[in-house]
Amino acid sequence: MITIGLDPVLLSIGHFAVRWYGVIVAAAIGVGVWLGAREAARKGFNKDAIYDASLWIVLGGLVGARLFHVLDHWPDEFAANPLRALYVWEGGLAIWGGVAGGVLMLALLAWRRGWPLPRLLDAVAPGVVLAQAVGRVACIITGDAVGRPTTGPLGLAYTHPNAMVPQLGVYYTPMPLYEIIANLAIFAVLWSLRGKRWPDGRLFLIYLVLYSVMRFGLAYASAYQIVALGLTQSQVVALVALSVAVPMLAWTMWRPRQGAAMVR
Repeated sequence: MITIGLDPVLLSIGHFAVRWYGVIVAAAIGVGVWLGAREAARKGFNKDAIYDASLWIVLGGLVGARLFHVLDHWPDEFAANPLRALYVWEGGLAIWGGVAGGVLMLALLAWRRGWPLPRLLDAVAPGVVLAQAVGRVACIITGDAVGRPTTGPLGLAYTHPNAMVPQLGVYYTPMPLYEIIANLAIFAVLWSLRGKRWPDGRLFLIYLVLYSVMRFGLAYASAYQIVALGLTQSQVVALVALSVAVPMLAWTMWRPRQGAAMVR
């Protein structure tokens, strides 16, 4: 069992506060953009053009992440005070929303600039999941996105009044820690496969399948809101992602074999 007494506010100057959440999320974005641009350059894209586009991709991801979180927690957090939806410095970003918003913006930019979207998705996939791992460190510090109360063998309890947990001093399932470990494992898989001579888009589909399975399973130990059929928003989105990614992944694996058979 681990007790965390760290103040989520790193620095306060009058009414202005710098929070650990914002600092770590910014670091996660920096890691993801740097690695994505590096891999994109390796695949033949102009690195400077990717860096220029990253501002819009990050903006799309942040808007999507906040939107998904607000929709998921509207009845209990935001209905009484809708303006709180703008208080992003307090925490509250849904990772699935970040993925959806970032991919949509990336698709729009690829269409306008004539970039091959599947190849670009492959380039950014390792950086995305590594950024997700780094970003979850913010949740450990602030107490955001912890799981259900637990009696062991591993739990996180918070003692600082600024922590975002439902109740101080209670041990909760360390969901952010589990996600960090799982994300790093997915990153290791993607990094080891990134040099394969595969059809464009397959690496991103592998990321989407692995990440969806991970989020669906871990959600059973979470404290997320149930939205439909006894499932959380994260699980519903994971099922939608799997319903798209699994057939497409199977198709990319079957198509080359079909082509080779036709040649013979």
